[in-house]
Amino acid sequence: MNRFKEALFSGKIIGIIIAALLVWFIVAFLVYPNLNLLIATFFSDGSFSVKPFQKLLHSTRALKSLLNSFVLAVSLVVTVNVVGIFLVLVTEYYEIKGAKLLRLGYMTTLIYSGIVLVFGYKFVYGEGGIITKILVQLFPHLNPAWFTGYWAVLYVMTFAITSNHVIFLSNAIKKIDYQTIEAARNMGASSFYILRRVVFPVLKPTLFAVTVLLFLTGLSATSAPLVLGGRDFQTITPMILTFVQSLTSRDMASLLAMILGAFTWILLSILRKVEKDGNYISISKVKSQIVKQKINSKLANIMVHGLAYLLFGIYALPVILIVIFSFTDNYSIITATLSFDRFTFANYARLFTHFSDFKPYGVSILYSSVSSILVVILALIVSRILHKYKNIFSTVLEYAMLIPWLLPSTLIALGLIITYDSPKLIMLNQVLTGSVYILLIAYVIVQIPFTLRMLRAAFFTVDRSLEDASQSLGAGPFYTFRRVLLPILLPSTLAVLAMNFNGHLADYDLAVFLYHPIMQPLGIVIKNSTSEQASGDVQALVLVFSVILMVLSSITLYLVYGRKSKE
Repeated sequence: MNRFKEALFSGKIIGIIIAALLVWFIVAFLVYPNLNLLIATFFSDGSFSVKPFQKLLHSTRALKSLLNSFVLAVSLVVTVNVVGIFLVLVTEYYEIKGAKLLRLGYMTTLIYSGIVLVFGYKFVYGEGGIITKILVQLFPHLNPAWFTGYWAVLYVMTFAITSNHVIFLSNAIKKIDYQTIEAARNMGASSFYILRRVVFPVLKPTLFAVTVLLFLTGLSATSAPLVLGGRDFQTITPMILTFVQSLTSRDMASLLAMILGAFTWILLSILRKVEKDGNYISISKVKSQIVKQKINSKLANIMVHGLAYLLFGIYALPVILIVIFSFTDNYSIITATLSFDRFTFANYARLFTHFSDFKPYGVSILYSSVSSILVVILALIVSRILHKYKNIFSTVLEYAMLIPWLLPSTLIALGLIITYDSPKLIMLNQVLTGSVYILLIAYVIVQIPFTLRMLRAAFFTVDRSLEDASQSLGAGPFYTFRRVLLPILLPSTLAVLAMNFNGHLADYDLAVFLYHPIMQPLGIVIKNSTSEQASGDVQALVLVFSVILMVLSSITLYLVYGRKSKE
């Protein structure tokens, strides 16, 4: 008995239990569902079959969805890079009046995204939107349902996914050594030459990484094609959703998801290889802070200012109208008209006084908070192991935890659905498909790579001497972690927790595959409100949901980024 207590106190038994649970989690949720999906697709009869490929090649809808996804991905690489680079240049490189205000407008995509953003753009440009009503008055023969199809999806996504440019490219341009720009100017180089030969080469690594992410986003786009694509422009993920609802076409849904996963793996591998082989080192020992450049041509200056504020209007208009109309009654929302005597707080009062109205928000809060806490606990344990041990187990553990990074969320969802739609011994014969737990598990899975990378980086900032001193004083591993390491890691941990919580409040991409009918999360309710048949009450409620989400996102971004910038 004394030996057992000594072993327990030393942490050996706890370590074995943790290792066993980690192995079970990796096998049950990261490896087995994906292997089982592969087997169920190509070995359904016990032997390898190319039938899914044959069905895919004979399906016009499936092939068209593949083509549409590639067309959208390639288009976004062009449009988003053009817009994103312009945004960064006018806010960080050129001397533009009102640059701080412009930056706030361009950053609105950080406080609302996904299905909420698509709802906002459809609310403005859709059949009953304010812009559409103005256009119909100007052009009476215009079809009120003009905002649909490829161009509508491209328009929305172009302005929806410039967030990476605003964050990463802005940081990259701030690190440019101004002395190199001055040297080029003193040698007679023009502004355009400096931009092309001095500035852009420094931004090249970041631009390449962002471009790969853009292509992947276009391939796996869900919300915008589903809401705005119409019948003529459906991409891979909406088509997978259609196929998975029928047992006879699930193999095609799985094959499409695998194709999406294959391209994801290939592109991320290329990105990792380029980053690994790249050697981007400044030759300047003392960097000087970049000074914003003046646009010497008066005409060019006017044109750049005009375009910058036009883009500001495109970004800010949906946010402004969502906030304003959230304080109006149903008539104003349906008719897209504003009148002071119709402003009211009834929509907000209704949300917090009727359980049925608050339920979707409560469900999303529950899923987001629980999954965020679970994945942070998991990542802290794994990060601790990776930080302390260098062996085969830690190496395999690290690579296994990065599996979700290589897989689209669609493939993860399908793997869980198909694997656990019947009792499995590894899950103690419990059926997960159709339960309220499967969405929670999926949220944990997709959050692992980001959470692990952030917390692991935080671990390597901890001075090892603190841990050694604690252990030399007789403290056990758990006590050392709880009283020495965790307080140091707490700011980073809370920041990651807040980002994870915020990121899945209005999730639709996973929820649409895995949600339980009696536990509809917010993303599903918002998607349903984009239908032309949605009532004014539903749209009013979604407007309120959207405003609250934007407020929460703004608070999260301030706590994570705003406070750091002041330190």
